[in-house]
Amino acid sequence: MSDSSSPRAAVATRESEGAALLRSLTPLLTEWLPRQRWFAGKGRPVSGFALVAATELLPCAEGAAPGLLHLLVRARQPGGPEQTHPVPADCYQLLLGVRPALPPPLAGSLIGHPADGPLRGRTVYEALHDPRLAAVLLERLCSPGRMGPLSFQRERGTTIPRGLPPRPLSVEQSNSSVVYGDRFILKLFRRVSPGVNPDLELPLALARAGSGRVPAPAAWFEARPGKGAEGGGEGDEPMTLGVLQPFLPGTADGWQLALRSLASHGDFTGPARALGQAIAEVHTTLAQALPVTALRRRQLEFIASGMNERLEAAAAAVPALRPYRGRLHTVFNAVADLGRSGRAWSAQRIHGDLHLGQALCAGDTDRWSIIDFEGEPARPIAERRRPQPVVRDIAGILRSFDYAACQHARGSAREAGWAREWAEKNRDAYCSGYADASGADPRDEAVLLRAYETDKAVYEVLYEARHRPAWLAIPMSAIQRLADT
Repeated sequence: MSDSSSPRAAVATRESEGAALLRSLTPLLTEWLPRQRWFAGKGRPVSGFALVAATELLPCAEGAAPGLLHLLVRARQPGGPEQTHPVPADCYQLLLGVRPALPPPLAGSLIGHPADGPLRGRTVYEALHDPRLAAVLLERLCSPGRMGPLSFQRERGTTIPRGLPPRPLSVEQSNSSVVYGDRFILKLFRRVSPGVNPDLELPLALARAGSGRVPAPAAWFEARPGKGAEGGGEGDEPMTLGVLQPFLPGTADGWQLALRSLASHGDFTGPARALGQAIAEVHTTLAQALPVTALRRRQLEFIASGMNERLEAAAAAVPALRPYRGRLHTVFNAVADLGRSGRAWSAQRIHGDLHLGQALCAGDTDRWSIIDFEGEPARPIAERRRPQPVVRDIAGILRSFDYAACQHARGSAREAGWAREWAEKNRDAYCSGYADASGADPRDEAVLLRAYETDKAVYEVLYEARHRPAWLAIPMSAIQRLADT
């Protein structure tokens, strides 16, 4: 493995060349980056970029062979009219292929042609769609070591076969994924920040504690740009860039399975109960492997305050929410009131963004695996790593059952009653399964559970109003129910 003195890491160590590279790429990235599904700053123009780090994973010199350039850049964007303070610039991980010209199969991956700088006259494109370049990432993970600011690590005792053919997944959300030979999947985090990503930290802790509920991380890589990076603010904390885990072929996620059950009017209570047991096992193992704390008056008031603030922000953007504000504030304030009365709850590391799509089931079995421990990507890593009550995860699955039922019944009054009954049965089965495995029934924590379910529904209202207005009735039905409970 090359180190920072290697010619392949030269772009990362020559400041003047890095500045020239960024200047030449800025016009291309300004147009290309906002079009990517994983770009978080949609709706605000990009005013410029700052280079955090640049590393040549394969040489980008003149010649027919493709080069591979790894970039960390901060995208500068002005805040909206509601912003009263500077908006931090998001840092993005980019993997750029460099060729003299693109072969036809890669034509859709084009980013552009730099007019000047070290890549003048070359063709720059999204590297993950090039099998030769995607294979380089697996090769680096097979051979742990450093390359400039990048560090590639492999879990002890793990064997990763070389030469597995890469296949990028077409579903792009906040991350990008590449499957290697149906054996491993590499998740690449696109928006990155200092601190260990929970999607590495938590599965690693679970696997090392003997849990069979998660695909165990086999390898990962990170960056340490250092305090002197042009982008600023990175410090000495590593930035998790990607995690390689076993791929689970032949599985379906809980959302797909729930919709199939609804379509066939099937009984889903068995899988729902088994899912509750699986989540309870994950929570129990996390509590044994990582610190646990107590939430008392001050922390509970802080939680309730955050819920109330999110409600006000959502109501300002979605008029349909406004008639329910008073009753929903009462739901959240009940949590603070219990804190003032002396009540406390245990808090620990949790999944943080749990829904049916984050649970995979193999074949006709009820054996569940849990994936995607990243939490809500829009929130800071420090916040996502904060201990929280387990009922937040439980509320996420409960909302997911409601969502599946409402989506199935949309526009069909005949199906609405049956779908509502389906959701209630599976919500109960899920909670019963959780109680069986943990010894604690989440339904006994009615105040906290209702608050977290309501907070999730408020988030859903804002999301659907912005992205899928035709779906707004789904979370609004939950708002009406929760406000009247």
